[in-house]
Amino acid sequence: MEETLELEKIKSSVESLIFISNKPLTIDDLKQLFEDVDHSRLRDIIETLKKEHAERNSGLRIVEIAGGYQMVTSPDNAGIIKNFYKIKNTEKLSGPSLETLAIIAYKQPVTRVDIEAIRGVNVDGVVKSLMEKNLIRVVGRKEVIGRPFVYGTTRLFLDYFGLKSLDELPKIEEFAQQDMVLDMKLASGDAEITPLTQEEEIKFQEERKIETEMQKNTVPADEKQPEENPGPQAEEKTGGQE
Repeated sequence: MEETLELEKIKSSVESLIFISNKPLTIDDLKQLFEDVDHSRLRDIIETLKKEHAERNSGLRIVEIAGGYQMVTSPDNAGIIKNFYKIKNTEKLSGPSLETLAIIAYKQPVTRVDIEAIRGVNVDGVVKSLMEKNLIRVVGRKEVIGRPFVYGTTRLFLDYFGLKSLDELPKIEEFAQQDMVLDMKLASGDAEITPLTQEEEIKFQEERKIETEMQKNTVPADEKQPEENPGPQAEEKTGGQE
């Protein structure tokens, strides 16, 4: 009897934790809180919760995303929720961002030069934007001249598109322009990829932080206040005081 009550308490606690977490909650995350409960038992508890929510047609469901578990609204209620918000509450990615993100997802790890060779345009701004959204990250350096950074997708990328892993990406053969990505040789050539050292990672993050702060403190030219011109009246006053 006591064991049953304890199990129900753990189940209730797990449900609350999944509900309040702003990111997918992994079994390892839960294990840190329930040290005496093994991984398989925690997984069984979550599966039980998933089943209970589905059987009572709850407005909330527990789904597995990006290697963890998250509570989401029932897909059956999507229409009424959309009417409530009027517009989707998710920031849409631009066409260039989606194209760049697709290249990185399918060809990672990949350098900026490789992306530009495939897209045929400069991607500095797009890569920077995707980095700020935490959809891509620097995963290392390519051992060629200049040792450029190589980019890969993040866990948030999986979360954003509702994927458990990269294996769930749509098959590239389904795309009309598949050859553009599949057959394109990397402009930077074939070379070993070296992960960032701890010192390089710290330096990279510091540089990003400084760059972000500089952007915040920079006033666009068209917003700068024009310098005051004393004008004729001020000159007359000055002249009159001599």
